[in-house]
Amino acid sequence: MVNIRIKEISQPCVSQKLSWEEFVFRTGINPLRLTELIEMDWINFDRVGEDHYLFPEKEIYKVQRLLRVCRDFELSTLAGMIIVDLIERVEQLERELSQFKF
Repeated sequence: MVNIRIKEISQPCVSQKLSWEEFVFRTGINPLRLTELIEMDWINFDRVGEDHYLFPEKEIYKVQRLLRVCRDFELSTLAGMIIVDLIERVEQLERELSQFKF
C-alpha cells in the first residue's frame, strides 16, 4: 500500500481592505475628494505608510451614497456627508426598533 501525503498549499489571505487605487476605481470618487473625506475623518481607513491607505469594503457603499446624494441634489461634499450620516442613523434606529416590535 502506498502512503500518499497531500501537502496543503497555503493561499494568501483575502483582505477585506482595498488599496487607494482600487477604492477610487470601485467608488468612482475623485482622488481629491477622497482626500477631503479622509481629512474630515468621515471615512474609515487604515494608514499603512506615510501615503498608503487601506479602506474597508463596507465604505464603498457609504461613499457611493455620498456621491449620489451630492450629484442628485447638487450639494457640497459637507452637505452630502450630513445627509448620509442622518440616513445611516435613521437606518440604525429602524433596525433597533424592529427588534422591539410585538
